[in-house]
Amino acid sequence: MELYNKYSRGMYFVAYRFFKDSFLAEEAMQESFIKAFSKLDQFTGDVTFGAWLKRIVINKSIDMLKARKLETTALNEQIIGTPDEFENWEVEASTTADEVKKAIESLPEKYRYPVHLFLLEGYDHNEISEILNITAVSSRTLVHRGKKRLQEQLKHLKHGTGY
Repeated sequence: MELYNKYSRGMYFVAYRFFKDSFLAEEAMQESFIKAFSKLDQFTGDVTFGAWLKRIVINKSIDMLKARKLETTALNEQIIGTPDEFENWEVEASTTADEVKKAIESLPEKYRYPVHLFLLEGYDHNEISEILNITAVSSRTLVHRGKKRLQEQLKHLKHGTGY
């Protein structure tokens, strides 16, 4: 109960960012705790318990979304551009975190999850590739393309043509 009390609120919000539905977020969080407690012997201590649990919550959230028959798209593993272009990403200084989150939500699914994991959850491309079961190259490509779309959406927002 001590672990549950310590981490449940934070893990609920991790799941909520995927669903925007309190019932589904609660369900994902609860099922994640059940899985974590049943697999506690697999926790090696390489990372903190919170980081290990967060990975379980993210995987469970994605699995639940997939189970709801959301459309999946084949991934194109061709990288367009140079590695420097992946880091050259700017938005207006006046852009709020809520505007960025809302814009991420409106991205097509194939970009939404990699961008969400990269920008909001702080995962690197190797971690994203493990979570989404794609290659690291695909992760880089999807994040790059997703960030370009995100940048376009945010640019339109500032010029009055967005949401």
